[in-house]
This record gives sequence, C-alpha cells and structure tokens, in this order.
Amino acid sequence: MKTRAKKVKTTADAETAMKSKRQPSKKSKPKPKPSSSAKHQHRHKPKKPPTAFFFFLEDFRKTYQQENPTVKAMRDIGKACGEKWKTMSFEEKVAYYDIATEKRAEFEKAMAAYIKREESGEFSDESDDFE
Repeated sequence: MKTRAKKVKTTADAETAMKSKRQPSKKSKPKPKPSSSAKHQHRHKPKKPPTAFFFFLEDFRKTYQQENPTVKAMRDIGKACGEKWKTMSFEEKVAYYDIATEKRAEFEKAMAAYIKREESGEFSDESDDFE
C-alpha cells in the first residue's frame, strides 16, 4: 500500500501566509474622499487664474482652427500650440505674460478679501441649502 507524503508547512510559512490573507497591500487602499461639507466649504473661494500659456492657447486655437478646419481633435491642436509656444521668443510671449500678471493681481485681491471674510465668520452664518 502506497501512502502519499503530505507537505508539512513550517510555522514561518504559515505565519506569512496568514499575514498576507489578513493585511491588504497598501496599494489597494482607496484614497479617502472629502466629505460633502468639505466640498461646499470653499465654494466662495476665488479660482486661480490661468497661466500665460492658456491665454496664448485661447488665441492660438481660434487661428489654428480657421487655418486647419479639418483638424477637430484638441490633442492635435494642443500639440501644435505647444510647439509654437516653445519656438516663440520672449518678446512675443510678453503680451500673454502681461495678461496673466493682471489676472493674478486680481486673484490675489479677491483672495485677500475672501480670507478676510472667512476670518470674520461671514461664511459660517449661511444656511446649507444647496443640492
């Protein structure tokens, strides 16, 4: 009569197997989502202004679409815009940097006013009747 040999696990093998079953890997943990009150807490906060490149992109997109009406994909337009931006001289970019600087100054004023209103507690008195 033949008998089968059983594989005997050592205690170290058994412990590692149990640990792997009990503890999920760190990569599989989902990121905590902000609560709904946290989302609406800063709804009065001013948005950051776009950079000089995005002001250029706005102008470039209009002219590029007029010159190339068959190109509809934003990816292609974005690639062409990026290449053009890289080849432009600083003097050509100055107009867009000026616009971005003005918008940034407006944002900083609005942000200072927002912080002042937040510290005074103006936003905490509002009712939460949003959906």
